[in-house]
Amino acid sequence: MPLFEYSCEDCGHEFEAFVTSQRTPSCPDCRSERLAKHLSSPGMVGASAPRASSAPQPSGGCGAAGAGCACRMN
Repeated sequence: MPLFEYSCEDCGHEFEAFVTSQRTPSCPDCRSERLAKHLSSPGMVGASAPRASSAPQPSGGCGAAGAGCACRMN
């Protein structure tokens, strides 16, 4: 599923949007189409997601510890 992160250049709202070739994203707050696309790493959710290591993680995260990791708790 192509889910992308954006920020609105008019109102500054940051959001995620599902985008296809038939669907152009717009800001959910002000409906502007002047958007900046953010570079983000793909994430995996679920029990089958690979772990970076089998050692317990002190922060409670998945172990990936990347700068864009959504599950990091520190």
